[in-house]
Amino acid sequence: MSLNQLVVAKFGGTSVADYQAMSRCADIVLANPNTRLVVVSASSGVTNLLVELTQANVNDERRLSLLKQIAQIQYRIIDELGSPQDINAQIDKLLSRMAVLSESLELDRSKAIMDELLSMGEQCSSVLFSAVIREKGTPSNAFDVRQVLRTDSHFGRAEPQIEQIAMLARDHLQPLLVNQVIVTQGFIGADEQGRTTTLGRGGSDYSAALLAEALTAFAVEIWTDVAGIYTTDPRLAPNARPIAEISFNEAAEMATFGAKVLHPATILPAVRQQIQVFVGSSKAPEAGGTWIRHQVEDAPVYRAVALRRDQTLLNLHSLQMLHAQGFLAETFATLARHKISVDLITTSEVNVSLTLDKTGSDSSGQGLLSESLLQELSQHCRVRVEDNLALVAIIGNKIASTAGICSRVFQVLEKHNVRMICQGASPHNLCVLVDEAEAATVVHALHKNLFE
Repeated sequence: MSLNQLVVAKFGGTSVADYQAMSRCADIVLANPNTRLVVVSASSGVTNLLVELTQANVNDERRLSLLKQIAQIQYRIIDELGSPQDINAQIDKLLSRMAVLSESLELDRSKAIMDELLSMGEQCSSVLFSAVIREKGTPSNAFDVRQVLRTDSHFGRAEPQIEQIAMLARDHLQPLLVNQVIVTQGFIGADEQGRTTTLGRGGSDYSAALLAEALTAFAVEIWTDVAGIYTTDPRLAPNARPIAEISFNEAAEMATFGAKVLHPATILPAVRQQIQVFVGSSKAPEAGGTWIRHQVEDAPVYRAVALRRDQTLLNLHSLQMLHAQGFLAETFATLARHKISVDLITTSEVNVSLTLDKTGSDSSGQGLLSESLLQELSQHCRVRVEDNLALVAIIGNKIASTAGICSRVFQVLEKHNVRMICQGASPHNLCVLVDEAEAATVVHALHKNLFE
């Protein structure tokens, strides 16, 4: 195979949950001779157990029980493989390292130790998955991604160093792909000192895209448990249909506005090199999926309806805004100091309304609006906070320059109270903020009117 046709395939946790799932995914890999690099997540459930192991309040009894549960998931797969000695030894080594790391967290709660512990799930599943491929008669080895995926030392959410990754991947990874399938880990990297780092939640898609970028691959395949991207969440509108192809811009809008399949940041490296991305279901590969491409043949006005729940609206009122300069600058500077990014914004003479973006917020799920922030804002305006809102976004093309869109949308919304409307900044979306309680009904009605 020529490496300029290289396909990088990524399998999520449910796709490598057990031996049967791994075996199905190995068949997907082997069906395409160009698939030479496979990126795997930890087996389903393992990362959550490891996260619990890093918590401060874990007592010895619970710790041993968590380690035992993680070991059982690995051993069940080894048993199905017929317990090959070399695999047994590799997994045992990783499990005992896990035990050592979890014990040392009692004395030293450093993020570096936590990251190494959190990386163990992917290390186990890559060893097992390459064994499953070998069992099917194709040469395959597990490769430690920390040799090539260089990051900074920001443990917990490390920043990849793009140029170094490209250089290291060409030297250490590319030569291995010529005559075997290489299985490596998603979600993890290493800093200059060789210490293990993690890329944050959703890091496995990101790893696959970074490696594809470094090797200038032909395509990245993201195999999950759904057959691609749909016109809306099928649980909200049973007639939602899969989308065969979609542009990067539309996919980014959809993910930004709550579509769960892919987060746009995770495929950004592929976008930079114009590498196409496929999303499909590892449980039903024959069902096809969605191609995300730079250019698409069909760019309809309406592509999808996305929903993002749990939105907070901040309403700021100040008479000083009237014909004055600097009010918005001061407001945004205050929000920036508190590390809060603004999502949507509408203004009038004396009011500004903003919704806050929760993506990328603290993984501990702390609320965004701290007392100190509200106090600081209320020094120069009156602040009102509204919760229990949901954002519904209509995603498509040329929305800002197509006549008649608003009338169709607002016809559907006439029975509902719309708290905020945002349109015009992007040609790809129109957003409305509604009550959380009405959100599902609104999505269903919009989908029916625009797509069915």
